Amino acid sequence: MSIKITYFVHGTTTDNEHDLATGWAPGVLSELGKQQAKDLGQLVADKKFDVVFCSDLQRSIDSAELGFGDKYKIIHDKRLREANYGNHTQKEAKVFKNNMNDFIDTPFPDGESYKDVEKRIGEFCEYLKTNYNGKHIAIVAHQAPQLALDIILRGKTWKQAIEEDWRHTKSWQPGWEYEIKD
Repeated sequence: MSIKITYFVHGTTTDNEHDLATGWAPGVLSELGKQQAKDLGQLVADKKFDVVFCSDLQRSIDSAELGFGDKYKIIHDKRLREANYGNHTQKEAKVFKNNMNDFIDTPFPDGESYKDVEKRIGEFCEYLKTNYNGKHIAIVAHQAPQLALDIILRGKTWKQAIEEDWRHTKSWQPGWEYEIKD
């Protein structure tokens, strides 16, 4: 069994531009984010996917549609949502982004923990194993689900994944490769 995953993050949102944590709010792509999503589809035009999955949050849906909607079937899946930041939703990200480790096991107030995200992404990976063996899928989603893939598929701890997150160095790239193996 082998499933190849190419993981993409949604384009920049107006919340991102104002350093706000969007969480489970829909989020709106900024003009920059719309252009990033369109450009992404062209940057990876040489890759072939069997299907594109995205979270059911609007910023992810819009990014997937702008980047891949003319070429691929896009499936929305709520398991790919960002972490539910609860009371921190649409508040300044700096309030907790420097202390993300505090929410690995402990949920955000009125939200969920990063371990909750890991559980959702684990369920999604099991779904892929059952339905997409031998396929190459694309995912368009958020930070926490990508970190959860680092835990599940690369054997990192949450502390490692958070510490090594590419967002700290702003080292974006057009897709990250993962593989589910039996």
